[in-house]
Amino acid sequence: MTTAGWSDADAYERYIGRWSSQVAARFVAWLDLPAHLRWLDVGCGTGALTRAVLDAADPQAVTGVEPAAAFVDRARAALAGRPADVLAGDARDLPLPDDTVDVVVSGLVLNFVPDPAAALAEAVRVTVPGGTVAAYVWDYAEDMQLIRWFWDAAVAVDPAAAALDEGVRFPLCRPQPLHDLWAGAGLAAITVEPIVIDTPFADFDDYWAPFLGAVGPAPGHLASLPADRRAELRGRLRTRMTATFDGPLTLHARAWAVRGHLR
Repeated sequence: MTTAGWSDADAYERYIGRWSSQVAARFVAWLDLPAHLRWLDVGCGTGALTRAVLDAADPQAVTGVEPAAAFVDRARAALAGRPADVLAGDARDLPLPDDTVDVVVSGLVLNFVPDPAAALAEAVRVTVPGGTVAAYVWDYAEDMQLIRWFWDAAVAVDPAAAALDEGVRFPLCRPQPLHDLWAGAGLAAITVEPIVIDTPFADFDDYWAPFLGAVGPAPGHLASLPADRRAELRGRLRTRMTATFDGPLTLHARAWAVRGHLR
C-alpha cells in the first residue's frame, strides 16, 4: 500500500479525519455484529475506525495495520490503554497468521491499495470460516461533495487535472465494482449500502483551509500548483460555492459500504 501523500496525521485530521470518524461509527452500527469478536482494521490510519469498534462493538481485541509511520504513531497514542494494538504493515501482506480474526474491516483505504484484489485475498486469509470481511470507500464520483466541488473547479481551471480526479482514478468506489470484488474473493451474502453524513462548514474559508495541508490527492494537487493557479482555483471555487450557498455550507459525504461472509 502506498504511503505517498500521507505523512502528516494532523493535516489529515483537519481535512478528512473529522468526517471519517462519523462514517466509521455508522459503519460499525451497520455491521451489527456480536460482542467479544477479534477485529482487524486494515489501513487503520489515525485510528478512527478502530476507536469506533472499541466504542460500539465490545470486541475481544482489535488489531490495526497501517503502512504510514506518522499514522501508526498517532493511532498508538490515541488508543493507549485500550484493548487494541497497531502494527506497521501492508494490506497486501498482513502480519498475521491464517484464520486468526473474526472480522476484517477497512475504512477509506481500499482504493489507495495498488492491488485491491490482493488486499482482499489477505483479508480472507486471516479471517476464520464464517467470519466477516467489510469495508467502505468514499463515493468520489458523485456524492462526496467536499471533494467533488474541488475537482470540478480544478478541472475547469486546467482540464488536465481530470486525470487526477479521484472520481476518475478510483472506479472501484461504486456499488457494482465493490460487489464484484467481494464476489471474486469467494465471499458470500454480499451487501453494498450507502452511508451518508453531513459535512458543515462555517463559511468558504472554513471549507478551503483543510485543502492547504497537502495530505491526500486533492490537497496534494493544490500544493503542486504555482501561486497564480492556486489563486485562480480558489477564486473560481469561492464564486461557485457562494452563489450556491447563503451563509454556512452544508455538504453531503457519501461512502459505499460493502460486507460479505466467508463460507
